[in-house]
Amino acid sequence: MKDIEEYFRKSELLPAIIQEAETGEVLMLAYMNQESFEKTLETGYTWFYSRSRQELWNKGATSGHVQRVVDIKGDCDKDTVLITVIQSGAACHTGSHSCFFRQITGKEETL
Repeated sequence: MKDIEEYFRKSELLPAIIQEAETGEVLMLAYMNQESFEKTLETGYTWFYSRSRQELWNKGATSGHVQRVVDIKGDCDKDTVLITVIQSGAACHTGSHSCFFRQITGKEETL
């Protein structure tokens, strides 16, 4: 990605929407600082910045549920990225495939 510094002009943290390549399902939202963004580009696997622990973390480093990057796109305002990945195992720390499983409005889906 060209000129990644542009994505950090508004804030030190950049929202990253993580989407599964095969299904298009949104798996999670996390935040990246410039260092984690650069590590993601270098390694081909997602790295994020933990706001609570104030440190970098590599998705799946402890669980083995890694995210291999397929594509990264920036939004029109250059303040959010969409990262398409191949997800290995669950994306959510709860064990759910996606972090977006809590029904708030609309009809609940039956499995």
